[in-house]
Amino acid sequence: MKMGKKYKASTELIDKTKMYDPAEAMDLVCQTAKAKFDETVEVHIRLGVDSRHADQQVRGAIVLPNGTGKKIKTLVFARGDKADAALAAGADYVGAEEYVTKIQSENWFDFDVVIASPDMMGVIGRLGKVLGPKGLMPNPKAGTVTPDVAKAVTEAKAGKIEYRLDKTNIIHCPIGKASFGTEKLTENFNALLGAVIKAKPAATKGQYIKSCVIASTMGPGVKINYAKLG
Repeated sequence: MKMGKKYKASTELIDKTKMYDPAEAMDLVCQTAKAKFDETVEVHIRLGVDSRHADQQVRGAIVLPNGTGKKIKTLVFARGDKADAALAAGADYVGAEEYVTKIQSENWFDFDVVIASPDMMGVIGRLGKVLGPKGLMPNPKAGTVTPDVAKAVTEAKAGKIEYRLDKTNIIHCPIGKASFGTEKLTENFNALLGAVIKAKPAATKGQYIKSCVIASTMGPGVKINYAKLG
């Protein structure tokens, strides 16, 4: 693979054999984010669990202290007072069957988070095959199926992110933008990691965190010293 000059210059700043403390790693990621746009910083955490077993699933949600830097569009499935409350909280789209039809017939996905009141799950159940693969299906564990849809909208807008294992037992999560700087990114990273550690399944054996790498959208990966992470 041919590397561009900027990417090559970025890789020279990083010692591939070294594992960095979080703050030092965030500083390097900010230095290597050289694109013309504000790059997203992502964390990739490989866990010593087996996602094929129900008792070893790791999933949840957390509001990052400094947000994600992304403007979040919310779609809320609710009726009556709950619908009114969602709109008052700043939801972008609020409705019921009409949005199920819109998604199915128009392949419409102009939203980042889907929230639903519990009584609406029967209505949006038909969207499972469409929303599920995209990670958009509302889920009680993520706080996106809730009677308090207004609170869920507020949290989503404030920078709430969902973390979950993929099939290779890795969690991929954005923790902000390169423009946030070292301090804010480190705070967001520590919040996410604390949540992942707290969510450690009782059935886990051996080392829980196997590896941890952070990178900006166009930048190289920086290894974090996971031995100090828990």
